[in-house]
Amino acid sequence: MILTLAVSGYRSLRDIVLPLDRLTVVTGANGSGKSSMYRALRLLADVAQGRAIASLAGEGGLGSTLWAGPETISRAMRAGEVVVQGTVRKDRVALRLGFAADDYGYAVDLGLPVNGGSAFGNDPEIKAEAVWVGEYLNRHNAIADRAGGLVRARSAKGAWVPLATGLSAQDSMMTHAADPATAPELLGLRDRMRAWRFYDHLRTDRDAPARSPRVGTRTPVLAGDGADLAAAIQTIREVGDGPALDAAIDDAFPGARVGVTLGDALFGVEMRQPGLLRPLGAAELSDGTLRFLLLATALLTPRPPELMVLNEPETSLHPDLIPPLARLIARAAQGGQVLVVSHSGALAGALAAEGARTHALRKEMGETVVDLDDTPPWAWPKR
Repeated sequence: MILTLAVSGYRSLRDIVLPLDRLTVVTGANGSGKSSMYRALRLLADVAQGRAIASLAGEGGLGSTLWAGPETISRAMRAGEVVVQGTVRKDRVALRLGFAADDYGYAVDLGLPVNGGSAFGNDPEIKAEAVWVGEYLNRHNAIADRAGGLVRARSAKGAWVPLATGLSAQDSMMTHAADPATAPELLGLRDRMRAWRFYDHLRTDRDAPARSPRVGTRTPVLAGDGADLAAAIQTIREVGDGPALDAAIDDAFPGARVGVTLGDALFGVEMRQPGLLRPLGAAELSDGTLRFLLLATALLTPRPPELMVLNEPETSLHPDLIPPLARLIARAAQGGQVLVVSHSGALAGALAAEGARTHALRKEMGETVVDLDDTPPWAWPKR
């Protein structure tokens, strides 16, 4: 389980260290930094996929994602006694992401390249990385690190041995130095990060792929856009917890039942509701009803991930569906860690009643802050 998430220099997240629980809710007003927190975690997962540089480019490049405020915010600035004006930066430009689980931790430091006249001079570079044992990095518990192009790991005897030299600044040690023989811990951690599951684009519009019958194969994990909904429901019924799915649907829509139609290798979704003479096809369902079916199918997966992240799952849902959704999320958290990013106070409150840890984000001087009784210890790898 991930115990701590740390982000520095990303959009409004100047420097934030957030403790996580088995079920955690991140909430706050519009513009408080919820989306930045979600994107930062997704970017961290992209490192293990070798997509971090491309992902940053898709956001407009490193320059547009960096914290745009002052390097330090004094008490006088916060009190309005000093006007914040443009200054020359003294520290190195850095976007840093990291997490600590109950066994290993990982952090990466991205920065701008030294000007070499290349047309790709705005591509970010990986300046430093580290993997360690324990809740935070220190000089005694690192088991693998990277500085520049050199990647090294501790041997069984405690000595540092090189894993790679001359590693490209665009390549992570997680993708290019994770070897089962020389760095099994690195390989295991990489695979775990790759298995994190994100849902932020479950489509319910008129042309949503889930509304049309599709060729289906055994589908233990619902696609990010929900295209294979029918096949995923059928998989739950055959190899997962079908009764739990029926119970979740009945909780949200009393007396209703969801089924799967089969014809010419095409799988479709239908919903029977009390009082109707025929089942409704997926194309006839409301956006909110379809979204709940998608969320229920994602959360009741027969293959729960170590971490599932839901971004604003309450979108399009009627208020009456919030309590059933909270109960469904809480059930999923029994099989794996769940992080929910939501602007819905009702969902945050319902999840808190289910035992979730809640973090309410807010803005001060353009910076996302969160009130914590005890901030977890954290240290970044050195360049």
